Amino acid sequence: MKKFCLKASILLLVILLVTNYLDVEAQVCRPSGTIRGKKPPPGQCNQENDSDCCVEGKLYTTYTCSPSLSSHTKAYLTINSFEKGGDGGGPSECDNQYHSDDTPVVALSTGWFNKKGRCLHNITISANGRSVVAMVVDECDSTMGCDEDHDYQPPCPNNIVDASRAVWEALGVSRNNWGGLDITWSDA
Repeated sequence: MKKFCLKASILLLVILLVTNYLDVEAQVCRPSGTIRGKKPPPGQCNQENDSDCCVEGKLYTTYTCSPSLSSHTKAYLTINSFEKGGDGGGPSECDNQYHSDDTPVVALSTGWFNKKGRCLHNITISANGRSVVAMVVDECDSTMGCDEDHDYQPPCPNNIVDASRAVWEALGVSRNNWGGLDITWSDA
């Protein structure tokens, strides 16, 4: 009987470990493909806020997912202009409008944008010992890029919160450090 109990316990332990491993594996966001860069036509890639332009022939990774959400999701904050003529390109995906850089608004990577599921909802962004509430108005497309619709910029990584100047100011980041910052965020 003791051998049976020991074997049953080991089997149960193995099942639990495999189940836990599969659960963790299901939460991992893997690349979905690549896009080959095209050289932008002259004057067609807006480099405001030090935005990157696609490089001819370079392969860029694409994602349909983003890292799993928690009450303090880790992300990388970038800066974007949501104004007409800004480096954000066309009007925002959520409301087909442009937004003042003085308004705390963001674009989220494709997986977090959730097919417009977070449109016009607020998120709380924390960094630098401060927090700010910002409205989701756009997608930072992780599936497409290097074309006119995306201002000849590469696809976004899958962990981006692309924020207006107002968000950076509210977080107390000095202007000479704007551009990239490790943050956490959650739904507000």
